[in-house]
Amino acid sequence: MSAKLVLVAACALVDADGRVLLAQRPAGKPMAGLWEFPGGKVDAGERPEETLIRELKEELGITVEEPCLAPLTFASHAYPDFHLLMPLFVCRKWEGTPQPLEAQQLVWVKPNRLRDYQMPPADEPLVSHLMALL
Repeated sequence: MSAKLVLVAACALVDADGRVLLAQRPAGKPMAGLWEFPGGKVDAGERPEETLIRELKEELGITVEEPCLAPLTFASHAYPDFHLLMPLFVCRKWEGTPQPLEAQQLVWVKPNRLRDYQMPPADEPLVSHLMALL
């Protein structure tokens, strides 16, 4: 029996100092307390880029233009009750200042410190790709 496939788009926002934004999953959500790249579930009929533009506006209050989203890599991870497929995009240009609009904590992290933050299992393999890029 195959597990349900869940498509989630994630974005590594990179600031002028080369730091990456991480968001902490709020209490009450699955994997609460773990740090992740902002993003969310891709809705039916939606492209991952559209998901990120929507989610970054909802979660962080920033405006991202699609040409500023560059695909970097993806994660494919089997959780006990579903299989996660997660493209990771890099974005270096956006309008506004990221704000925690969904009760999450935010932190800007130098790439070589990303491993200091406990992440969901699917996010962990993405760190080495970011470190190589940045």
